[in-house]
Amino acid sequence: MLTRLSGVVALLAVVLTGTANAVPPPPPNPSDSDISASRAEADAKAARVGELTGRLTQAESRLQELLDDVSYKRELANKARVDLETAITEADTARREASAARVQADAATAAVERSRRELDEFVAASYAQRSTVGSFSAYIGAKSPEDLLARAQMLEAVSASSFNRLDQVTRDQGTAANLDSAARAALKKAEQKQAAADEAKKVAEQAQQSAVEAHSAQAAATTELQSTKDAVERELAAARGQANGLEAQRQQYDQWVAAKKAEEEENARRAAAAASQPAVQAPPQNRPAAAAPAPSGNRVQTVINRALAQRGVIYAWGGGNYNGPTYGVRDGGVADSFGDYRKIGFDCSGLMMYAFAGAGVYLPHYSGYQYNSGRKVPLAQMAPGDMIFWGPGGGTHVALYLGGGMMVEAPHSGAVVRISPVRYGGIMPYVTRML
Repeated sequence: MLTRLSGVVALLAVVLTGTANAVPPPPPNPSDSDISASRAEADAKAARVGELTGRLTQAESRLQELLDDVSYKRELANKARVDLETAITEADTARREASAARVQADAATAAVERSRRELDEFVAASYAQRSTVGSFSAYIGAKSPEDLLARAQMLEAVSASSFNRLDQVTRDQGTAANLDSAARAALKKAEQKQAAADEAKKVAEQAQQSAVEAHSAQAAATTELQSTKDAVERELAAARGQANGLEAQRQQYDQWVAAKKAEEEENARRAAAAASQPAVQAPPQNRPAAAAPAPSGNRVQTVINRALAQRGVIYAWGGGNYNGPTYGVRDGGVADSFGDYRKIGFDCSGLMMYAFAGAGVYLPHYSGYQYNSGRKVPLAQMAPGDMIFWGPGGGTHVALYLGGGMMVEAPHSGAVVRISPVRYGGIMPYVTRML
């Protein structure tokens, strides 16, 4: 009787224990067709995202080309303005010299006219007195023949001096006329240079404006394309979520089936064991396995995490430092047209400053200097945490490599910090490794 009672108690314990630890009701079990359709939709969205990513990469490459063209045309406009200022200065100098030469010529002409009048008067008086030495009145008052001779010699000397003076004035007049002619020629040449420089300035400024308009149009098209890509990426995330949800439901259902089978097998085993043993044995307690400690991050991951944490922060030219985003600065051109100086954000090198500061590396705020801040590694050997550069000396753009052909960057005015595929147009053959 005691043995039978013990068996009943043991069986009851098994039943009660099984009930307490019973597998819950089955989760939903989506059909294979539902899972296939959901996965096909996600694949189609992924293909669309890939297509848009390629188009966006091309658009951004073109946008960068146009931005470089704007910078080049802006410098040409600056050169034209400098040349015009120089031409204006030269023309003003030529005008002053021409005016001074004209004054000299006018004064010389007046002196010649006076000398001619005096000579005419002298000749007329000499003719009236039938003498070659001037007016007869000059001889009146002579005291003796010697005095008369002296007066005649004096008049001859005065006459010769007058002729000499007339010759000198005539020569002076010729010199002044030559100076006036040369000054006029210099003035004409200077005015021609000024006109040419003024025209060059207009052409350069028009070229700069055309470049800015082309860049703005491309920026608008790129922004629209980015918006479309973002929308499709959201659709992709939703489709993947749905597909993953259905697959997760199937996995949960399969796990439930396995757990249910294991439960039934365990209950049968326990029932068999209880029937064969006289004493009630307490079932062993299941202890959850201790969770494995999370792996510790390293300096490279710290840099990557700091950069990724800034996704969505607005681009601001000149913005960013070791502590985070800052106000941008004026550039007198494209960045100003986007109002970057009124925004708090990052430019490309400012983002690198912030990211690497988290690992104790303090970079200067210029991509060209950042390119030479660490060890050069061939592009084919780049690894996560390396900086990628574009343009001569790395002075055009910089981004942080994430691995898998992707990078994080602060791309350009009007955009935000984001993850992008690596662009190979204009890329430098080496990356810079800091850690």
